[in-house]
Amino acid sequence: MPGTSLHWCDTQSEIHRIVVGDLFNNVFVLRCRATGEAVLIDAANEHDKLLELCRTLDVRTVLETHGHWDHIGAVPAVRDAGYQVGVTAEDASMLDAYDYLLEDESVIEVGRLRLHTIKTPGHTPGSISFRLEGSPIVFVGDTLFPGGPGASNFEGGDFDTLIQTIDQLLFAALPPETIVLPGHGDDTLIGNESPHLDEWAARGW
Repeated sequence: MPGTSLHWCDTQSEIHRIVVGDLFNNVFVLRCRATGEAVLIDAANEHDKLLELCRTLDVRTVLETHGHWDHIGAVPAVRDAGYQVGVTAEDASMLDAYDYLLEDESVIEVGRLRLHTIKTPGHTPGSISFRLEGSPIVFVGDTLFPGGPGASNFEGGDFDTLIQTIDQLLFAALPPETIVLPGHGDDTLIGNESPHLDEWAARGW
């Protein structure tokens, strides 16, 4: 499976992706090429496939971008298998159980890789994104997609907050060549999406 799941790589990292569940969730594994250590982002569904990835790619921990049901379906199974799961305090109540809390503006070390946390509320109160230091990569969960922001009409979602988050914490903070890896669907670039922010704000979704 790892050979077919490779989605992107450079000299320091590999990103593997598989798509699972009825809502076609992207599950990413970020792996340090120097040490082989990895993290899994969003234990969404189809836990058998995810556990195979975890074992094959030497996953050390699991990071949740947010607490919506379609992103956490495999959390009980990966925890039972011995992997710790991290989520933000604001979204922690959406999970039956977790192991540690993710904080804003912190660094998660994955082998020699450094993954910077960016709390990006709006889709949920505790949505969080992960920027890979030294590579043009950001994992955004359901905060941003090609063509617009994530949904904000769920409980805890807020459209104005989401637009502000995307504007200030993604578009203003990241270079235009940064590759955006969302929780569903295709990748995009910050530079492809940022010119359209005012259109999204005007249309209201």
